[in-house]
Parts: sequence; C-alpha cells; structure tokens
Amino acid sequence: MAALERYAVLDTPPAEPFDRITSLVKSIFKVPIAAVSLVDRERQWFKAMDGLAVRETPRSASFCAHTIMDRTVLAIPDATADHRFTGNPLVVGEPFIRSYAGAPLSTPDGYNVGALCAIDTVPRNFDESQLGILSSLASLVVDELELRRIAEKDHLTGAMSRRGFVTAVETEIERHRRGNRGSVLVLLDIDHFKSINDEYGHPAGDKVIRVVSSVCMGHLRSNDAFGRLGGEEFGILLTETDEAGGRAAAERMRERIAEIVMPVADGRRVTASFGISAVRADIGNAAAWIAEVDKALYLAKRSGRNRCVIADKALKSLL
Repeated sequence: MAALERYAVLDTPPAEPFDRITSLVKSIFKVPIAAVSLVDRERQWFKAMDGLAVRETPRSASFCAHTIMDRTVLAIPDATADHRFTGNPLVVGEPFIRSYAGAPLSTPDGYNVGALCAIDTVPRNFDESQLGILSSLASLVVDELELRRIAEKDHLTGAMSRRGFVTAVETEIERHRRGNRGSVLVLLDIDHFKSINDEYGHPAGDKVIRVVSSVCMGHLRSNDAFGRLGGEEFGILLTETDEAGGRAAAERMRERIAEIVMPVADGRRVTASFGISAVRADIGNAAAWIAEVDKALYLAKRSGRNRCVIADKALKSLL
C-alpha cells in the first residue's frame, strides 16, 4: 500500500498514456475489456478502463487482487470452472467475465500495486506469446507511473511540481463530490521577490525559495500537499479541514516565514502573502479553484502584502 501511495495516482483523472495501453491490449488480444487496475485496501480502482463504464469495484470481487499475489501473469481460461471465481459477482452478473489474463504491475522495488488485464466474456486460452506481450505492456504502465512520480517533484525545493499539485487538487475536488470531505486551497507568493533577485542575485533568490518551502512543509500533515506553481508562487492543499482551520494554518506559516527566514542582506527580511478558499460543491475543476484563490492572493498583495485573505472577501472587494 505504501508503494501504491507513493505514486499518488488513486482517484486522479484519466490520462492518455494509460488509455493507449488498454486500447492496445484490446486490439492485440481481441478482447472486449482491458484495464489498468490498482488494488487499494478495500477496492480495485481503474486508472484506465476500456470496455466498461466503471471506475472501481470492491477488492473482494477483484481478479487483480489475486494477480498481485504472484510474480507471473495470471491466466483464467474459464472463470466458471475455477473455484476462486465461480461465485464472483462479476462472473455470475454483469459483465459476465469468463476469461481473464492479468500481468502484475511490479514497482522497481518489487511491490505489486495492481495489474494490466485483458478480459473476455467467453472462455478462451491465452498462449505463452500473448502472456509475454501482456507482461511487457505492464512494464510500460509501471514506467509511466515512475516517470510521472519523478516529474511531479520540483528539484529546487522538493515540493510537488505544478502538474503534480494540480492533479492533487483535482483528486481532492473529486473526493469532496464523493464524500463531502472538507479541504482548503491556499496560494502564497513571496513578497517583492523580483527585487531580491535584482539586488542580491539568483542564488540568494533560490535560497529564499528553499527556506520558505521548508518552513511551509514543516507545518503540513502527511495527507496535505505542497507544490511550487511557478517562480515564487506556491500552492498548499489542506485536507480534512474547513475555512477557519485553513486560515489558522496559513497565518501560522505567514508568521513563521517572517520570523524565521534569515535576512537576505543588510537586515532585510522576507514576507509572503496568502489567498485562501475552502472547497465547495460548485467548484468545477482545479483551474477554477486556483483562479478563485489567485484573486484572493492578488488582493492580499494589493492591500499591503504579508497578510492572508479569504477568497469570499476578495471577490466581494473586486466586484
């Protein structure tokens, strides 16, 4: 589970590289269903699914939960004749699975986090050549997961990249829709950063970015997210909290930055401005939420800097 969680992929939107692989599996194997399945604690969740309009099923009904127990491809010629699956709801009911081939998705450190699978509604035998192809394609799935994990880190600060952070925000919006979970999005921008670079040079600016990042990450919980959105602007996603909790957390970080960040030169200290917004049902996507918080951040900068502004107040002020 820890290996799966490192990829931060569960409940993320569909992505073309994984969709292409499932389309290729359908074409090569001439099957009606192909999927990239990730096995969570209580469910199997599909990063890509071609042939069924579902995103997850219970782990108890998952063929892939059996696949991850071994290092080799699992092939089921006829599920109705296999004692492990004769009573499976996906066999006795829709989509009436009869045959299955699943190649484990093995991480570089040896953990099976899911499977790439080919599924048919009629009994069939998969030959060794086909199983070898499926295993090779499963390796491509893992390669893509690894590339995304690496790309989601900002090398200067260790924070998430913009792409990784936006994906985390999209995931949190979806979780709110499913379970009405509270969360708060915060954007912060280092005040007068251009003048720091102009007066003291980019190495000094990089040092400020690293220290501010360290201060912020030191105030976050393991399930929160912190990303560098570009230049001196950062995003913070605070989960399982409300607007008041988000405001309090942002104020703590603002105060800590002003207290701890060392002078760049001649006694000059660094401050940051913050915009804040709690998730709501009418927030359509990550871009819309980020744009709303950005207006609050703009008001914080315009009204004197080194302060926190709630998005509601920012919107009313700008009307």
